[in-house]
Amino acid sequence: MRPIFQRNDSGSKANARGAASGARTPRRSSGWARILERLKAEQGLRVLDIGPTSPANINFLTELGHSVYMADLVAEAVKPDWVIPATEDRPLSYDVPAFLAKHMDFGGRKFDVILLWDTVDYVPAPIGAAIISQLASVLSEKGQVLAFFHSKNTGPETAFSRYHVMDGDTLSVQPGPDHPILTVYQNRQAETLLQDIGACRFLLAKDNTREVIASR
Repeated sequence: MRPIFQRNDSGSKANARGAASGARTPRRSSGWARILERLKAEQGLRVLDIGPTSPANINFLTELGHSVYMADLVAEAVKPDWVIPATEDRPLSYDVPAFLAKHMDFGGRKFDVILLWDTVDYVPAPIGAAIISQLASVLSEKGQVLAFFHSKNTGPETAFSRYHVMDGDTLSVQPGPDHPILTVYQNRQAETLLQDIGACRFLLAKDNTREVIASR
């Protein structure tokens, strides 16, 4: 798990170095707009933000009165460390328990909002399913997960990006490391993947991306 950033009593802004690079472009997001409504209506929520460190996200969310935790899972999941090579007797597989133990130990914390973004599109499918299962186990009662799914695996809009949150229904999207999409989930597959979390609501999106809010 990445270092934890929390609001302190003095209200000072958190500082961190982002891992994304490139120019930012605005992107309208109905899913983020709905999550933001809750973040403005409630206080003291725990938010888990998946992706490279974003000082903008840390500052924005802490100033709304919430605690922010970050986990850059894609960068870790695509490392060869977890690959179990194929043999004559078994196909290639992944050491999923080792990955979860090293990168998804949240120390008993429960989260009210998880910003998953499009993480599972960029990791091997077995690890993606395990990530969702682990997140389901740390989601609080009435918790929500915001997830994006690409409908294809090629094209400029499929580049791995960091989503920086803003006030309103718009995200600031910044290209990140060159991670290709490894799995494309259709609506039914996405719903099945998220079923352990709760009911799914699909929202209108653009750029061949579907937005889903899964609610407990």
